[in-house]
Amino acid sequence: QRSHWFLPRLKTAVELLQTERRYCEQLELVTTYFVKLLMAKGTLKKDIKESIFSSIEAIYSVNQSLLVNLENGFLGRGFDQFCSQLHHYSTYVDNIYTASKVLREYGSKKNHARLVLVLESTIRNFSLSTQNFKTSTILCHSRYKHFLHDLAANTSPSNPEFELVSRSATAVNDISQRIQSNARRHNNHLQLCRVQKMLKGQKTKVLAEGRWYIREGWLNVVPLKGTGAKPKMFFLFSDMLLQAKRCSTLLPTSGDKFVGQCAYPLLDCTVEKVFGHTKSQGGLISLIFPKAKLLLMSVNQENINDWYHSLSATIRSRKK
Repeated sequence: QRSHWFLPRLKTAVELLQTERRYCEQLELVTTYFVKLLMAKGTLKKDIKESIFSSIEAIYSVNQSLLVNLENGFLGRGFDQFCSQLHHYSTYVDNIYTASKVLREYGSKKNHARLVLVLESTIRNFSLSTQNFKTSTILCHSRYKHFLHDLAANTSPSNPEFELVSRSATAVNDISQRIQSNARRHNNHLQLCRVQKMLKGQKTKVLAEGRWYIREGWLNVVPLKGTGAKPKMFFLFSDMLLQAKRCSTLLPTSGDKFVGQCAYPLLDCTVEKVFGHTKSQGGLISLIFPKAKLLLMSVNQENINDWYHSLSATIRSRKK
């Protein structure tokens, strides 16, 4: 009975310890090369440091303490103390938008850009950068969640650490969801910024509160009267479908950009697959808006099906 709990618990504990050691190494690199070195050179002011790195030094201290407890076999106590400091992680992940914005502005300044590049190059030798460190933080908490779940499942209820591990699993699960939610919002923001940069001029506004990027791609617009379908680029968002055309390739600075032609609101929109239900060559879908109708065609069966499902799901979500 003892081996029933002991061996799986030991395996999880060893994996957890290895993961924590790697994460603490990354934290040390960030605090040493990015924070302390920049501060020592006088190129990183205190307010900029707090905007970019937020509570990173406090997180490093918390994780160092956790590592010491894990190395000494105090799993329950270690995570119980760790979870009492999770507010430092909340502060860090809630600052992700500000950090990214300030880091871009900071790195774009001529007198700072070279130093930032040197530091990025140094850290990259250790497979770490400011951006993928944020990803590492997300993945680390995801691992904590799974490790603690395994520990709780492989710890006898009579073990004094069972309650501590179970309580820690709940707390880490909550912060993990918060981190993942922030990461999704941040990635969505990056997608919106990318699409905005693809559009020439400022007439078409993609960045909007509450808007989510869904997908993009080429579809042929079939005229309601006459013949001759024309290829257009479409961007699907949670609240609208944006139709755009490519800028003239004769203009060297605009050849890779698009001009927004029409933004179709998805509220009160209906979508129907006209043909393409069977394994045929492509298909046609119909979109009816309050003040317009759109026929979209693709010769690729998989492509038109994917667009139909994406549009249907997005429109349904608008009606909830």
